[in-house]
Amino acid sequence: MNGPARSAHRESTTVADLFAGAGLGGTWLRFWLTPTSSRPLAVVRIATALLGLLLLWSYTADLQTWFGPDGILPVKTVAAWRSPFGLSLFDFATSAAAVRILFAITAAAFGLLLVGLLTPIAAVVAAVLWASLLNRGPMLAGPADDGLAILLWCLAIGPAGEYFSVDRLLHDRMGMPPPQPMWRARVALGLIKVHAAAIALGAVLAQLKGDAWWNGTAAWWLAAREGSRVVDLTGLFGRSEFLTNAITHTITGFEVAFAVGIWFSATQQTFARLGLVAWPLIGILAGEPLWGLVMGVYAAGVADRWGEL
Repeated sequence: MNGPARSAHRESTTVADLFAGAGLGGTWLRFWLTPTSSRPLAVVRIATALLGLLLLWSYTADLQTWFGPDGILPVKTVAAWRSPFGLSLFDFATSAAAVRILFAITAAAFGLLLVGLLTPIAAVVAAVLWASLLNRGPMLAGPADDGLAILLWCLAIGPAGEYFSVDRLLHDRMGMPPPQPMWRARVALGLIKVHAAAIALGAVLAQLKGDAWWNGTAAWWLAAREGSRVVDLTGLFGRSEFLTNAITHTITGFEVAFAVGIWFSATQQTFARLGLVAWPLIGILAGEPLWGLVMGVYAAGVADRWGEL
């Protein structure tokens, strides 16, 4: 092998290749570092941006009430209440106009992320400003807000604008080469997969602390919460104890199966694609439809064969 050939061979050898036969450690390195397509990440980007705009809209009506100069949540009060690591750019928005401007920049970043324009910059800006908004009022953040924050940081790490984007269209017009598999895409999708499993397992552990999930009545109690329910299923559950028990145990069974099943090539696609439907339905029943949609986005990031070990 001549000099140029040896050099090209070295450049094409990834860290994952070097540890290809190193047992469990090599498997873990291949999981994180083997170059993969960023197409699933582009799907996650679009869905995340849409949900981000929807969640931002939910803040709009009460933006000044909460975060304005005369709002319910003064900066000093929130700073004393939250974690010392919970920094926020909104802390420096000391006027109503400044709050509106910073909020508008956040919305613009989500808009750019949606269409895939200046994607690397938009992803970082959206992640930083969304985290700033949550840290400005952490007591207002729900599970959907927190789940979205994780997705945004994953998009900031990976090449999320390589497909289905204005960036890709511009690159094609400039004659740039088509997208290639990248290790950063693998890292970003790997983080989505790890968090999807962790959140599902966390949900199960939280549920099993209550007797209702053991005796099968949890589905009825979820449906009976008038303040948060999306649809009223109490009549249906009241007529069938079997149905109530079946749905309750199906939810916990699915969450366990999802958390475990997405790690095996034989079952990954089945549970990831099932999650696209199941998580939104669970969110509706639990009175957290936006959280269910966010979990559906996590499932979309796993619903591709990039993650086989």
